[in-house]
Amino acid sequence: MNAFQHPAIVLLCKLISTESFSGEESQTAQHIIDFLHARQISTRRFGNNVVVGLDNYDGKKPIVLLNSHHDTVRPNKQWMNDPFTPVFESDKLFGLGSNDAGASLVSLICVYVDLHQLELPFHLILVTSAEEENSGSNGFESVLPFLPKIHCGIVGEPTGMNAAIAERGLMVLDCIAKGKAGHAAREEGENAITNAIKDIYWFQNFQFPKISEWLGSVKMTVTIINAGSQHNVVPAECEFTVDLRIPETYTHEEILQTIRQNISSDIKPRSLRMRSSFIEIDHSLVRAAKFCGKQLYGSPTSSDQALMLFPTIKIGPGDSARSHTADEYIYCSEIINAISEYKNILLRLGEELNETLKKNTTEILKAK
Repeated sequence: MNAFQHPAIVLLCKLISTESFSGEESQTAQHIIDFLHARQISTRRFGNNVVVGLDNYDGKKPIVLLNSHHDTVRPNKQWMNDPFTPVFESDKLFGLGSNDAGASLVSLICVYVDLHQLELPFHLILVTSAEEENSGSNGFESVLPFLPKIHCGIVGEPTGMNAAIAERGLMVLDCIAKGKAGHAAREEGENAITNAIKDIYWFQNFQFPKISEWLGSVKMTVTIINAGSQHNVVPAECEFTVDLRIPETYTHEEILQTIRQNISSDIKPRSLRMRSSFIEIDHSLVRAAKFCGKQLYGSPTSSDQALMLFPTIKIGPGDSARSHTADEYIYCSEIINAISEYKNILLRLGEELNETLKKNTTEILKAK
């Protein structure tokens, strides 16, 4: 089969051709449903999230989740081509969302189609989720209450098909440094900008002591600052925003407590939802990935993995460096290979689970 005619590539082209900004994924959700229904696979839709595998679950096997997202960021102005028109150049496929995370999404959909009827020691559930790019509350998080207990999961994101076993958490702080208004020509007032500079200096230079083996240190970056109304008025307030990337060595609450003890600005976290994640090295899913030759690493970028309170690895075709860039692309061969590699990991996982089951059964019999 010509790679351009592969069902995964055909579906990806349809998704690229359809606008699916975060919160506006209704049409791409329907494309996914149509693709699965054409293969006699039933689906459930929760908003713009599509869930597959709930209807035929008998509750007897552990659940393995397959997840990726079908929303995209908005294209930047540097695109040379129409971001919504799939363009092939030899093995390359250009288009918005092709790399992040369309390639992972269509690969996992095809993996589910190929494996869901096999007799495996686990049950597959596929969730194609919305609002990943803006961490929206109507995305994966809104589906969680409808899912049974999950044993482990694979999150599809561009990782070069290496396995991220840890992922930094994200916390965004909106800070307000206070002062007192006064006339700039006289010795009066208290400059809020000066007070903000002291706190910003702390953010720039403070080092949290605990270092993660996989994710390194806590990273704090001031990304927005705003103050003042006119040139001759000492500003009474200076607002600034801090982006924090947090390894698994700290909770968000611990980080927040330390910050409040050291700076004078008022602090308001936007959310405490986007937690760091980590899966143990000896977990059966990690062992399966290693057996299939996958390198393990810690990911600096966040994803829906942060919302999953069960063991996961993040792995998928493509390169994170291509994400959110002009003229985003994926190699078609990356998708074809990913389908095969995902299957290999899942089949190996099945063997790992069977071995664990045999071992546990033997131990129970010995105990009797």
